Amino acid sequence: MTTESSVGAAPQTSGLTHRQILTIMSGLLLGMFLASLDQTIVSTAMRTIADKLNGQTAQAWVTTAYLVTSTVSTPLYGKLSDLYGRKPFYLFAIAVFLLGSLLCGQAHSIYELAAYRALQGLGAGGLLSLAFAIIGDLVAPRERAKYQAYFTSVFATSSVLGPVLGGFFAGQATILGVTGWRWIFYVNVPIGLAAFYVVFRNLTLPRRRTDHRIDYVGAALLSSTVVPFLLLAEKGREWGWSSPTSLTMIAIALVSFGLFIPRESRLGEDAILPLRIFRDKVFSVVSVVATLVGMVMFGGLVLMPLYLQIVREESPTRAGLMMTPFMVGLMGSSLVVGRLMQRTGRYKIFPIFGTAVLFVGMLLLSTLKVDTPMPQVMSYMVVVGVGLGLTMQMLVISVQNSLPPQDMGLSTSSVTFFRSMGGTLGAAVSLAVLFGTVVGNIKERLLDSPYKDLAGQINSAKLDNTTSLFGTLPGPVKRLVLEGFADSMHTVFLVVAVLVIPAFVLTFFVKEVPLRTTGGLAAQREQLDGERAMAETAIV
Repeated sequence: MTTESSVGAAPQTSGLTHRQILTIMSGLLLGMFLASLDQTIVSTAMRTIADKLNGQTAQAWVTTAYLVTSTVSTPLYGKLSDLYGRKPFYLFAIAVFLLGSLLCGQAHSIYELAAYRALQGLGAGGLLSLAFAIIGDLVAPRERAKYQAYFTSVFATSSVLGPVLGGFFAGQATILGVTGWRWIFYVNVPIGLAAFYVVFRNLTLPRRRTDHRIDYVGAALLSSTVVPFLLLAEKGREWGWSSPTSLTMIAIALVSFGLFIPRESRLGEDAILPLRIFRDKVFSVVSVVATLVGMVMFGGLVLMPLYLQIVREESPTRAGLMMTPFMVGLMGSSLVVGRLMQRTGRYKIFPIFGTAVLFVGMLLLSTLKVDTPMPQVMSYMVVVGVGLGLTMQMLVISVQNSLPPQDMGLSTSSVTFFRSMGGTLGAAVSLAVLFGTVVGNIKERLLDSPYKDLAGQINSAKLDNTTSLFGTLPGPVKRLVLEGFADSMHTVFLVVAVLVIPAFVLTFFVKEVPLRTTGGLAAQREQLDGERAMAETAIV
């Protein structure tokens, strides 16, 4: 039985003071910062790393390996932490992440680095999901948005700092006698140790005992469903969407999914992903919205660094710094939403308004040209950041509040999982549309100019080589090529904007369940006390 609150009810936490919660949060924030930073810090340094390790043809596996393992492990951490407790799994995630970081810094081949990045990702899956679940355990939903805004701010900060730090370390020959790019991974060590110490010393959660068995087969089937899908999203453009490799990935995913559903149905509560949660209307709708928002967020944001670096010819470091307006919009709106939700107890309106603002932001980005004034570009990024800030944390809170408190880890990790899946798909779609149209757009621009004889050369050239030769092109030709890129980005931003429309419509169908007045742990105690009282009454 879930305890619910009216709008005016006073929320309760787990008995911790605001200062104690902030102390615990400092460790959680450091852990989340590590995981989110490593999603972006490697990208700007990847070409340098590949050159040093002689792995130019295999460099994509370094980012793909991290993405796959972090996404697949997310729901597993949620379920297992519900059964056996959050703290040991969070500390385990930090330890695995740090081990992976140390090994990455020691890698001597691109394949070694990819394998160690996969290990890093296994730790990151826990860091990204369990932090939200732990706060859900400690803090009542009405207070929760105020604290979760800090996590959103950390995510935004890492999105900006990642490319900047990656570019800086990759640009240094050595630092303290160690090759510059290796510091991309070694820098995680002191931050991770600090996070481990803070959480180990300050976080106290009750030990859990359970008679449930671990669904190893279900976990394997879920992994073999998701991994081929992620590999296809990341590598499909390179393999060819109808190639034998791509078709094999699709077949493996479909067969695994076909086996996964009946098994989870048979196991009931022992399932790694109990199917009953999909009968909850809030969870079902929010899962779809989270997937769409992930597609929009990563599908749109993956293009902004490309626009700044290719069309505006900024360095990777400067391009990262120029993403600051997005961070400001995301952080500012998240903090405001947290305060408003704490004051009013209402939350449904925020994702409705947020997806509307996000749609406007993507339409504005679709108007970017080669010579759009930078203050105008940055103002558009602020709009996108505001839209995401109004939307993201409300999705997590609505699911946490709707499902039973004992499912806190499962509900939180599932939303994170669907958003990550959507992000992978969104980035793949955006890049596929971009590179699938850019050569044609450049050719069209050239055919309408005095340089039409160059159109055939552009059409047959590899895009990587074309972009690397931009600096040697005559001024008028270079302008036409950059305008071709801007035309393709215009198309991609419009496609991404269209994805916001169903997300906006679905937010109206999210039922606003009155927020519980207690944190997840307190709500579980109340539920157990109520069940005991009913049992005693029945006996009497």
